Amino acid sequence: MKVLAIDSSNHPLSVALVEDSQLLATTTLNMVRNHSIYLMPEIDRLCKLVSWTPADIDRVVVAKGPGSYTGIRIAVTTAKVLADTLKIDLAAVSSLEVIAHNVIPGSDRVIVPFFDARRGNVFAGAYQWQDGKLTNVIADQHLAITDLLTQLESVKRPVVLVGEMTAKLQDQIDKLPDNVALAPQEYSIPSTYHLALAGETRETVEDIDSFVPEYLRITEAEANWQKLHPGESNGSYVREV
Repeated sequence: MKVLAIDSSNHPLSVALVEDSQLLATTTLNMVRNHSIYLMPEIDRLCKLVSWTPADIDRVVVAKGPGSYTGIRIAVTTAKVLADTLKIDLAAVSSLEVIAHNVIPGSDRVIVPFFDARRGNVFAGAYQWQDGKLTNVIADQHLAITDLLTQLESVKRPVVLVGEMTAKLQDQIDKLPDNVALAPQEYSIPSTYHLALAGETRETVEDIDSFVPEYLRITEAEANWQKLHPGESNGSYVREV
């Protein structure tokens, strides 16, 4: 199986080409912000590098969020267009799970990937290796970093936080609980090779057109609308594309 994996859900932009679980080519850009400019050229460049044509790709795997609103939309929209146009499979994996895969199997620690969600909040979930498979043991969520640490303090086993502890998040924390350790910074960079491997066996998206990212929170525009219209419907005010 030839797999194209895409992740632009946060600051790094990463693409990988994997064939039968073997990494053929990958690139990660961690110094650009406008992912919409670089994503398709990087996909094209890597495909030419390994002599793939678009028709060779069997499956697109995308990191579906949470993370940056714009970044997630760019990756998901690109993946949907490619899957629909090429008539190939589309699979999606949590962006937090992608980071959790950076912690190698064999540890009984609870792996807690997180992203800075601003205003002292984070996106976070908890994962654990069980029988060689990474399993989600606490659902991905959006919450205050202090609330997350309170949750983790009650976990009766060692916990490893995987992510970038920004200065603004650090300002919210007096100290980490005794059972919680922070992984080195390099563990926070997503690997689209791991994304591709996870997506190879993931159930495919049945209805590509209706597939949307997992933001885990409403947009700022929706929040502002709700403040100006108290008591009115809390439905979706932004049409997902």
